[in-house]
Amino acid sequence: MHKQIFVNLAVGNLERSKAFFSALGFGFDPQFTNDQAACLILGENLYAMLLVKDLFKSFTRKSLCDPKESTETLVGLSCESRGEVDALVAKAVEAGGSVPRAPQDYGFMYGHGFEDIDGHIWELIYMDPNAKAAG
Repeated sequence: MHKQIFVNLAVGNLERSKAFFSALGFGFDPQFTNDQAACLILGENLYAMLLVKDLFKSFTRKSLCDPKESTETLVGLSCESRGEVDALVAKAVEAGGSVPRAPQDYGFMYGHGFEDIDGHIWELIYMDPNAKAAG
């Protein structure tokens, strides 16, 4: 089994992206943060590497997409409650992000999300441990 996950995301302005995620309450691992990359701590052993575009391009031969125009990935994060989902979305909007769609409530699962300042989509999900899935 794998021990950690690192999601790599290209960003247009690293300092602006760091400020955005700091406003949401996230921190950064200084050991893996410099002027080209920032290691965003999402949870225990969960990280997103925010990489300036030139550094990101050095890891692939493929062209980068503009996440404001095309979707390359949806980053999903679990939350402890519906309230945490809504609070993170509100903080994201206040920090300059946007909301791509209305919240989705399936009874057993509640989800909402935001686009960060670069256009990456973050899906926030609360799964009620006492509810039964439909179907």
